[in-house]
Formats: sequence, C-alpha cells, structure tokens
Amino acid sequence: MSQPPATIRRCPICRKPRVAEYAPFCSSRCRDRDLVNWLEEGYTLPGPAHDPEGDPD
Repeated sequence: MSQPPATIRRCPICRKPRVAEYAPFCSSRCRDRDLVNWLEEGYTLPGPAHDPEGDPD
C-alpha cells in the first residue's frame, strides 16, 4: 500500500522548505531575522494596552 505524500513544512519567515539543522527555519539567516523581530518587539501578543501611569511603584 502506498504512503500519502509528505507535507512540506515551510519556513515561517520566507516560506522556503525547512532544513532540519535550522528547524523550524530554512537557514541561519531566517533564524536570526526571527530573533531580531523578538528582540526589537516586532512581534506582539494581543491584549489590553499597557498603561504606565496605572502601574504602582
């Protein structure tokens, strides 16, 4: 009995096929771009806006 075709997993940055060494990315370049997005607050989570005036110190 034949196997169903394997689904090609793609890099979340550039959509090229993933490479196991850099999973879930295709290269160190895409992996580093993702890290920079996190460090420079390029990714956000939905939620209420932060009010710095309302924070107790």
